[in-house]
Amino acid sequence: MLYHLDYWLLHLRVAGQAGEKVFTWTLLLLLGIETWEGVVPYFLRCGERGLVPAHESSLESPGLGMREKLFYPFLITSFLLSLILLFVWIETSNEYFGFDWVIFLGTGYWFFWSIVLLSLFGILAAYCTLLVVLAFLLVWEGYEPNLHWSHKVLVLLVIVTISFFLWILFTYWRDRWLTTGLSLQIFAPYVHLSGITMMVILSWPVGFYLIHLEEEARIRRYKMANYDREKTKRCNTLTKLRALQVAIGLPFFLILLCLYVIPLGIHSPCIQEEGKLGPKPDFFGHRGAPMLGPENTMMSFEKAVEQGAWGLESDVQLSLDHVPFLMHDYDLRRTTNIKEVMPNASLTHPSLFHWRFLSTLNAGKWFVQSPLKPFYRMKALSKADRERAENQTIPKLIDLLELAQKEKKFVMFDLNAPPRKHPVRGTYIRRVVRLILDSKIEQHLIFWLPAFDREYVKQAAPGFQQVGRLYSIERLTKENISRINVDYKRLFYNGLRDYKAANIKINLYLVNEPWLYSLAWCSKIHSVTTDNIHILSQLDQPYFLMTPGYYMFMWLLMDSVSAVLIVTVFYFHWRRNAQQKKNTEDGPSATDQESSNLSINSPFRVMESPWTLASLYPALTKSRRKHPGSHHLLVVPKKKANEPEQVREVIKSLMPHEDAVRQLASPKKSFEPTWDDARKYTLQTALPPLKMNKPAVSSIETFQSEIEPENIPKSKPSQESSLTVFSPTTSMFSTGLVSKN
Repeated sequence: MLYHLDYWLLHLRVAGQAGEKVFTWTLLLLLGIETWEGVVPYFLRCGERGLVPAHESSLESPGLGMREKLFYPFLITSFLLSLILLFVWIETSNEYFGFDWVIFLGTGYWFFWSIVLLSLFGILAAYCTLLVVLAFLLVWEGYEPNLHWSHKVLVLLVIVTISFFLWILFTYWRDRWLTTGLSLQIFAPYVHLSGITMMVILSWPVGFYLIHLEEEARIRRYKMANYDREKTKRCNTLTKLRALQVAIGLPFFLILLCLYVIPLGIHSPCIQEEGKLGPKPDFFGHRGAPMLGPENTMMSFEKAVEQGAWGLESDVQLSLDHVPFLMHDYDLRRTTNIKEVMPNASLTHPSLFHWRFLSTLNAGKWFVQSPLKPFYRMKALSKADRERAENQTIPKLIDLLELAQKEKKFVMFDLNAPPRKHPVRGTYIRRVVRLILDSKIEQHLIFWLPAFDREYVKQAAPGFQQVGRLYSIERLTKENISRINVDYKRLFYNGLRDYKAANIKINLYLVNEPWLYSLAWCSKIHSVTTDNIHILSQLDQPYFLMTPGYYMFMWLLMDSVSAVLIVTVFYFHWRRNAQQKKNTEDGPSATDQESSNLSINSPFRVMESPWTLASLYPALTKSRRKHPGSHHLLVVPKKKANEPEQVREVIKSLMPHEDAVRQLASPKKSFEPTWDDARKYTLQTALPPLKMNKPAVSSIETFQSEIEPENIPKSKPSQESSLTVFSPTTSMFSTGLVSKN
């Protein structure tokens, strides 16, 4: 039989009785379960050995077939994929600006596309997590979650969407995975400790189901010995139960074991002895301080100097009349007002304009007046800085060199080759070198990065510090290069130790996140190029720095405490299951003892209302017929001619003995004045509706008319009727009232 909703609400322990109903209906609403007919209880019937799982019941589950069960792996898959994609995107937040810039090149519209995708991935992960958690809660409370078709479609769309983005990352942006791997070098100790904590939490449901499945297997083995004709069927069920135990328990303990020993394989640069931490890496202001002023403007470089920049990094291009100026993009749309001045030329390469025109463009209004700033976490500018930014123009290289000479800052820049039809296409290196030498800047302040025509640069400006790329040690030694400027993602996977052993100084780009700067600091990197100089310059020590002894202590402590907690959880479930089994076995004997002593406690009932016929005479309700209506009438089937005498003997044995009734009449004298009033009130509340509705058949009248001629003495019809019509308020006095009558 299927229990009513009230039965299951009694088992929900969420927020009180009122909260239970709200929580239950919320589960149904979010999971798309329209009616309770779509929910199949995990436990269906109650017998001598307790509750029986739904898959073992003889009743079939309406609306749940093999397709429903096969869909659950898709839900778990969507949950795992969404978490993986969200984790990867969060850990690669250092690359958000580069991603937005690439999208801008394709669309021509600047927007925080990285934040949009972060929100999308977060929503998908939250949706899948919510479905999984709610499904788990329903299963925990005894229901099989029957997902609505709309949720199934959405889950499939989530899988397709996430698979598409993962394919994009694998195909066109593999560097994202490198960044994720580097983040684990910093967060691995904390991921390890968090994983152990999660396993302790999961041990509660895992222990519950393993102990429950073990109990079911024990019951199956017992039945196999008593029912040989169902031996094959029960053997198959026993095998399935064992398979479920292995499927649940084996992965859990394997993952737990891996978490216990994984610190042996963890290598984090920030786990090191005290006193071995290297000096704090110096800063190159990437295009100045682009979070404090418009990039590649004098205001931005001056802000970087104020924040303690060690050097200034920029991008140099040559105008059509051979003037080197500072510009990063291959057009003027993003950082100037070219669309207002000359819309038709907004896509033209900056090197194809004369300096006289370039110097008239505004290079700061986009930074102040645009509703979307270049960086999502930019702070608001002061009024003075806003006015200063609005008046910025495109600077020349000579302006940057003068500032560097004045502040004694190093200068490093990328020198972009002009387009093919440019007049100085083949000589742009020599023109720039000549300009630097004419500026009278100290040569050692120049970090020369371009690799083209390097031999000429060495001869013309021997004081320049030559900076290489991710070259081999042999090439660096041959070209007498003692410093490299490399992408952080590639360096940590390609010979970091070899470069440090060869005494090669390293500058990493582009480092914006504190955790990434902490990794560079712990790895003894000399300098980094950053947009976030005003935040990184405030760090006093690396994030997540700890000594090996401290981590070892935390490792052993977490492992020991988690092992004790997990063993305690499993023991608790085993103990509770054993106690329930003992109570089930001792229940009948205790009930018989109470019956023999004629206790005045209310009769033993299981999931029945205290005023129904089944609570007093359970043997009479097993063959009852239910009639439609708001209140079911209990009708005992008429006596058949060939009815066995055993039924009458059972009914007769359930009647209270006359001597026993007299024996209970003497005590509780304080209640004697209320017996007649209570019985009168009870009869008035129960019998008048029956008299007004004469065609109706009362279960009380039917029971009395059918049983009285056979088993009940005629001298006591009233006292038997009184037993069956008491309301709940007077049921506790049922025994005393019988004795009074």
